[in-house]
Amino acid sequence: MEQKQLKTREEVLRDFESKGISIRGWAIAHGIPPAVVHGLLKNGRQGRIGKSHKAAVLLGLKHGEIVE
Repeated sequence: MEQKQLKTREEVLRDFESKGISIRGWAIAHGIPPAVVHGLLKNGRQGRIGKSHKAAVLLGLKHGEIVE
């Protein structure tokens, strides 16, 4: 199975800007606390476990499996 190419934080932020999406709006739509997504995109949070892992995978920042 071929994996998608990962995005950088800057690419995700540009995508949000070009689509008129806020970090808060995206986070709420995906059931993730906005502070977690903000931490991933602005503060270098790693996205290793829990909600930050889920957000990182959904944003395309890392490969992984989301297990609920």
